[in-house]
Amino acid sequence: MTLPVLFGANVDPSHADPTAPLRAAERIERAGLDLVTIQDHPYRPGFYDTWTLLTYLAARTNRVTFVPTVANLPLRPPAVLAKSAASLDVLTGGRLRLGLGAGAFWDQIVAMGGPRRAGLDRIRALDEAIDVIRALWSDARSVRAGGEFYRVRDVEPGPRPGGELAIWLGANGPRMLDLLGAKADGWQPSLLHLGLDDLPAASARVDAAAERAGRVPGSIRKVYNITGLVGPESPRPFRGSAAQWVDQLAVLVGRHGMNGFVFWPESDFDRQVERFAAEVVPAARAALT
Repeated sequence: MTLPVLFGANVDPSHADPTAPLRAAERIERAGLDLVTIQDHPYRPGFYDTWTLLTYLAARTNRVTFVPTVANLPLRPPAVLAKSAASLDVLTGGRLRLGLGAGAFWDQIVAMGGPRRAGLDRIRALDEAIDVIRALWSDARSVRAGGEFYRVRDVEPGPRPGGELAIWLGANGPRMLDLLGAKADGWQPSLLHLGLDDLPAASARVDAAAERAGRVPGSIRKVYNITGLVGPESPRPFRGSAAQWVDQLAVLVGRHGMNGFVFWPESDFDRQVERFAAEVVPAARAALT
């Protein structure tokens, strides 16, 4: 199974300029990209609430798909998150994918009333959350799911989301990658946290976990978040010319099974998104067909 390669760009949730996120999302859609991602850090005073922002942006756009990258599970209970995601998916005609993370920045999470989790507890809680979310997306009359960290009993699901709503995990560690391969629909690693030297082994681990679970590895969406610039030729990955970008993306697709890329421009957002969409993406799509 081969998924089509998707391209997108990240929108900063900063409210320093209140209208900047909308302008950015509109620019991404006009440029013909597939995805808008928005990071989720509710404890940062300079950021809008991500769920509110992506809902607003989805209502002001028509085609592009939105992804929190990734929703902060310790501060967003999975039963309510499932309801929110299903609702937005239906309202937008299927333009949502649920990026989900186990949590980080624990001091800030605790300061906002969330739990502090470490080690296996982070993974076990995420595992239970996936079960709760999937149960509440089902067409069952009532559901029970979860366990130690999250538990729902005799809850009536609804609304029923469309078939494209999926759970994408932000995961780097080996146990998280195993969970992803076994139970999730997509993966959102980042160049800043999982570099090019470590990406091949991590991708292979996801595939191996999928195979052990009886799943088709090629059915998993693998979206690499790339911080960089499109400009003159450079020896540094993803800071060079459009032709260099195309060659580097082709390697990630052909050798390592990546099938999506989200651009995080280091500077000059508007111009960089335009160059990425006009110079990199069409050439990459042509090279990958």
